[in-house]
Amino acid sequence: MNTDGRNRKNIEIGFEVEIVQKQDQRSGNLTEGIVKRILTKSPNHPHGIKVLLETGEVGRVKTVKFD
Repeated sequence: MNTDGRNRKNIEIGFEVEIVQKQDQRSGNLTEGIVKRILTKSPNHPHGIKVLLETGEVGRVKTVKFD
């Protein structure tokens, strides 16, 4: 099951997510990873909440993955 990444309440540190990085916005290429930090302060964002992954990549969450 996947959850929308536009609401901050759906995202927690340690969650597995799919993000779109700045350079991939045109192609829509997604990067999977584990959330290390949540960078967006507002409760929601129309393009997705910005996060830092454990790998150091930064992007906006498109989906939150659940098993």
